[in-house]
Amino acid sequence: TLIGACVLVFVWQWSSGEAWFGAIVAGLGATPEVIFGSDGASDEPTWVAPWATVFTSMFLHGSLAHLFGNMLFLWVFGNNIEDAMGHGRFIVFYLVCGCAAVLAQVVPDPGSLVPMVGASGAISGVLGAYLLLYPRARILIALPPPLIFVTVGWFRAIWVLTAWFALQLLMSIGLPGDGGGVAFGAHVGGFIAGLALIPL
Repeated sequence: TLIGACVLVFVWQWSSGEAWFGAIVAGLGATPEVIFGSDGASDEPTWVAPWATVFTSMFLHGSLAHLFGNMLFLWVFGNNIEDAMGHGRFIVFYLVCGCAAVLAQVVPDPGSLVPMVGASGAISGVLGAYLLLYPRARILIALPPPLIFVTVGWFRAIWVLTAWFALQLLMSIGLPGDGGGVAFGAHVGGFIAGLALIPL
């Protein structure tokens, strides 16, 4: 359902045309300046209440590659976590991790006018949960196109996900937050939220 919702929303974004695509991102994305109500002047009004963009932003994506990457990770790791906690609790877990991810991205720079979109923060929470619940599971690592998914090998989840988190943490510390791009802070925040929520 989550994958289907994200795909349908992206189809709506894409079919609306280039001009509306940007307007949708601005209107439904999580923009720090809008969420915190600072005095910065944003030319693009939000389409929902500022707090609601924390949720709407999780279902928007900036490109087809962005959508595909996120949905691949959700498909690979999400079903195991959903099986472990049940459908209802999984939805709550997913949304709470997404909220934590948005806050981790926007709090350090509350005056930013750059909208954040994507499900990767919530999915990072799923990865954190997977690390705790299935640390010994074997994950197949493959290189993406244009290398036509060349297989690298099978690795334990604990090593793959720990390395992934370490990379996100390093990138979030090393990159400035005043431009567009990958929301590494959201990945870190979502992952930590996933780790923290699993015991509950």
